[in-house]
Amino acid sequence: MNLQQLNDPQRRAVTTVETPCLVLAGAGSGKTRVITQKIAWLIREAGYRPDRIRAVTFTNKAAKEMKQRAAELLGKREAQGLRISTFHTLGLNILQREYARLGLRKGFSILDARDAEDCIAELQHKDNPEPELIRQTQWRISQWKNDFTTPEQALDQAEDSLQQHQARIYLAYRDQLQACNAVDFDDLIMLPVVLFRQHPEVLDQWRDRIHYLLVDEYQDTNASQYELIRQLCSVRQKLTVVGDDDQSIYAWRGARPENIHRLQQDFPRLEVIKLEQNYRSTSRILRVANAVIGNNPHLFEKKLWSAAGDGDFVRVLPCKNDQDEARQVVIDLIGKHFQGEPWKHFAILYRGNHQSRLYEKLLREHSVPYRITGGTAFFERSEIKDLTAYLRIIANPEDDRALLRIINTPRREIGAGTLKILGEYAAWRHQNLGNVLHEHGLEQKLPRKGWISLQRFADWLEEKRRQAEELDAMSLTRRIVEELDYADWLNATSQSRKQAESRMANVEELISWIGNLQKQQDDPGLSALVSRLTLMSILENSDDGSTSDSVQLMTLHAAKGLEFPHVYLVGFEEDTIPHAQCQDEDGIQEERRLAYVGITRAERQLTISYARTRQKYGEVIQCEPSRFIAEMPAEDLEGAEHCSETLSPEEKKQRGLDHLESLKAMLAG
Repeated sequence: MNLQQLNDPQRRAVTTVETPCLVLAGAGSGKTRVITQKIAWLIREAGYRPDRIRAVTFTNKAAKEMKQRAAELLGKREAQGLRISTFHTLGLNILQREYARLGLRKGFSILDARDAEDCIAELQHKDNPEPELIRQTQWRISQWKNDFTTPEQALDQAEDSLQQHQARIYLAYRDQLQACNAVDFDDLIMLPVVLFRQHPEVLDQWRDRIHYLLVDEYQDTNASQYELIRQLCSVRQKLTVVGDDDQSIYAWRGARPENIHRLQQDFPRLEVIKLEQNYRSTSRILRVANAVIGNNPHLFEKKLWSAAGDGDFVRVLPCKNDQDEARQVVIDLIGKHFQGEPWKHFAILYRGNHQSRLYEKLLREHSVPYRITGGTAFFERSEIKDLTAYLRIIANPEDDRALLRIINTPRREIGAGTLKILGEYAAWRHQNLGNVLHEHGLEQKLPRKGWISLQRFADWLEEKRRQAEELDAMSLTRRIVEELDYADWLNATSQSRKQAESRMANVEELISWIGNLQKQQDDPGLSALVSRLTLMSILENSDDGSTSDSVQLMTLHAAKGLEFPHVYLVGFEEDTIPHAQCQDEDGIQEERRLAYVGITRAERQLTISYARTRQKYGEVIQCEPSRFIAEMPAEDLEGAEHCSETLSPEEKKQRGLDHLESLKAMLAG
């Protein structure tokens, strides 16, 4: 293989096969290229069969990009059998093969975050229906699962009444999942680890399937993901992990940057290779990034560098207030657009979603196209959730959450009273809702009209289950849409004809997507396809791959992995970044990593802005610039010593602050 296009550390990372390898890949240093080149090296030079190599990452988008690059390098025939997926897809693959050993039944459902939240809300409604407590409980249960803490252990270890309450909900939640033959997102990693601990012979079988494992974004792994990696690789020690401890920004999700340190303990022959050449940003931007992140402690020191030259100064933009800040940023990017820059070259990054409102307002007023990352994702749209719920209940009759979503969508004259009696009867019988639909005891409790409507629905479901054995999933879904007169339902429930047409177009896209999935699945059955659809929904994360020419607005967290020629880091103030709730040592270090991520998104120009006063909760508050600005090298900054309203027009022009009046005239023309 010709590796001449790689630099020396990249070549070492690709060709190191006999020992475990940790690749510390700085921002913009070509980590995806290293992973895909290494896959090709393993197949062509090291003699590995493609079906014995597994690469895992965190998002569908990243997995898709790696698949495309590997296919370009190897060709379809040479890459046949290669598995590149998300962590959770790997976990799902394991559960779909080994479900019986864990007490699951074929066709088990996967609860997404909303389903899990609804389930937890119902379980704790009588005690405390507060939405914030529901979210706290859901987060706590997720943490317990990632740390392999059982409900019984959580109860025993509870330190106060709140944790006791959450542990009781955890116990009831686990029982509810078992009753519904369902798992949640965290179970997709936790349960395979538990399985391997309890059944070493099954672990041996999976070790024989995966001879070499590559892990992308390793710094984002939590405790259960690390344990799964350790279990699969501890014998052969054939492992490459690629990550950057300076970009570990998901501690609130359970990510543990210390997993990088644990590698040296569990894999003592570990070889550490640092990728420090950046192919994205100018030298000034990288010097600013290095200076900020240099204030965090490091097990492995590294400094990014670039051959692209110094480039423009990093501009610090002090502003009178939050309205002034938004105005200056928007007018500045409009000026650059009129100099020939496409809208998609600009990104406005902020700490919290609420900060986008002023920018949205001004962009709309100036007819600037924009896109907010974090809008309603495809699988979160109601029409898509309806149809996936139909497929879920057909594949798994015990999926109560899916049943309740679609039992009266479209309307079937199954009212709230009927549902209440159905729920009470199922609870009395200790059965799922779907298991008691035909029972004579239920008939005795229901009004005649409610019973007839319920039987009509139950008979229709059974008919669809029979058809699922004969029809492919795409044909079955299309038949469901037609039999439900779903297009008419959308017309009746949409705010306009245009909205109804848009929603129906989403339905057609889903049907087409199902058809494509059928061709890709090893198991074309409905159960496997429904599991895959649900997982895609959970992992979607709003990254739709949009290439439209629009200004990008997003949080610093959402910007990770992206790059833009012009970046505006706005609201760079104390109590915003670093956030007011992250003031302990660990919190400040993570906030500094978040600032580092934001800085390293910029390719050519970086502007950092802050307001001296800001409207919060109806009051005007005084703001201080973020401490991270003081950590930046003054020789690479421009404007830090000035407040914008004190500059002369000539200085404004010199520093890139275009005249507002002239730009308004240009827009009007």
